[in-house]
Amino acid sequence: MIDTTGTEIAEGEERMRLDVEDGVGVLTLCRPEKLNAWSWESTRQLGLFADRIRFDDSIRAVLLRAEGRAFCAGIDITAPGGAITGRSGAERTRNYYEGIRWVHERMRVFAGLPQPVVAAVQGYCLGFGFELALMADIRVAADDAVFALPEAQIGVAVDAGGDLRIARDAGAGWAKFLALTGRRIDAATAERLRLLQMVTPADELEKAARAVAAEIAANAPLAVQGIKRDIDLFADAGLADALERTAFAAAVTLTSEDSREGYSAKAARRAAEFEGK
Repeated sequence: MIDTTGTEIAEGEERMRLDVEDGVGVLTLCRPEKLNAWSWESTRQLGLFADRIRFDDSIRAVLLRAEGRAFCAGIDITAPGGAITGRSGAERTRNYYEGIRWVHERMRVFAGLPQPVVAAVQGYCLGFGFELALMADIRVAADDAVFALPEAQIGVAVDAGGDLRIARDAGAGWAKFLALTGRRIDAATAERLRLLQMVTPADELEKAARAVAAEIAANAPLAVQGIKRDIDLFADAGLADALERTAFAAAVTLTSEDSREGYSAKAARRAAEFEGK
């Protein structure tokens, strides 16, 4: 497990960077060689940058983007967070539960930023990457983007609330269909399900997403932030309680034998044999 109390980012360990350009805070996922795969450290850094953005009056909108051919391909299955240990199965489950709650706290800060967040998504947007994109207020995607919540295929729960946000935006049936099957959908389907607000050709993604962020940044900050808070209060009613239950489900499944089998099978490119234990 990482040091959750640190406030510095070691050189060479950057998972993202922040640049401020004309009122827009550009937050870039910057591990293209790993397809911007997510980790505990990524979550820590996201929380640090969210704290910086929150109180920076020069940032009126945020553009969340990624380098390389993928937005975020999800958790690296070769390193599935096995550093969380315990003296017993129960203690390890408890430790995972607290770890997931810590992740939710960092995500709550990011999703609850006073400044609206526009996500620019290209290529693979899978698992935690999809969940991260769903935390943005507005999502713009390239026509080559691919979305999925494949967690059930490796024996774990959807742990950051992506399925809940799909239920909010597209309906419970679609949330269950995507989360229970793990199926991938293309950008056109995601737009039809109201999970995207705009789809563009891949070579126009950056320009289109930046234009939306700039348009928001040009408006009155107090009005913009008030509108975001009001809509979130209505749309996210009940989300906090649901995320608490999510943390428990994630802790149980992450410490299950099924999840060990799922990760091993995925890494070996074979079919998993789940036993429900």
